[in-house]
Amino acid sequence: MGRVFEKRKHRIFARNAKLSKLFTRIGKEIAMAVKAGGPSPDSNHRLKVAIQNAKGMNMPKDIIDRAIKKAAGGNEADYSEMNYEGYAPGGVAIFVETATNNTTRTVANVRSFFNKCDSTLGNSGSLSHVFDRKAEFVVTEEALKGMDTDEFEMACIDAGAEDVIHDEEGFIILAPYTEFGSLQHKLDELKLEAKSAELKRFPLTTHPVDLDTARNVMKLIDLLDEDEDVNTVYHNMELSEEVEAALAEE
Repeated sequence: MGRVFEKRKHRIFARNAKLSKLFTRIGKEIAMAVKAGGPSPDSNHRLKVAIQNAKGMNMPKDIIDRAIKKAAGGNEADYSEMNYEGYAPGGVAIFVETATNNTTRTVANVRSFFNKCDSTLGNSGSLSHVFDRKAEFVVTEEALKGMDTDEFEMACIDAGAEDVIHDEEGFIILAPYTEFGSLQHKLDELKLEAKSAELKRFPLTTHPVDLDTARNVMKLIDLLDEDEDVNTVYHNMELSEEVEAALAEE
């Protein structure tokens, strides 16, 4: 897929909650990383990436340190990562990523949201043909510290990147999810710290909808977004400029 389409997908096909919820999300990731590999980012790669993402979200250092100490002391809950897949009104595909310390509560909540919005919750893996999982790194121009941008792009491609998009955020690097480690290693080798490093899902095809359908789909997405266990909601809804403008006015 070309740069323009990838860039547009980066912008419109994932919904994250407000900043406070992003802090909660990264706090869970820090807790899971510490419990899996210990409290030292020097020896715990997952924790290193979680701290990097926390800094990219401007999470205060004392909150990061507190989250690490809490998890290391055994005072943090055990979280499980669970995914839920289904279809919203109009046949729009919805993929929900969660991190929860109570799977019974989470599945009950997700199911109730789908039911309230006349949507259908499917089986795990039912949307494997709709979404493609990719590694996404965001590196600001300031982080390059004068490094030649063409050399930087070639280094990323050599490390497994499929595309490097230059926009107002800096550089968005996209790669197959299996190349996450290779790209992180290359950035470490170049002594570059990414603003964020995540595995995300991108729709392979999009689904155009009218305004009424868009409203109904957004109702489901908003309900999911508000749940404390939900990290990210992905969809393949395609909005025309007219529909997008109408929603923005509401």
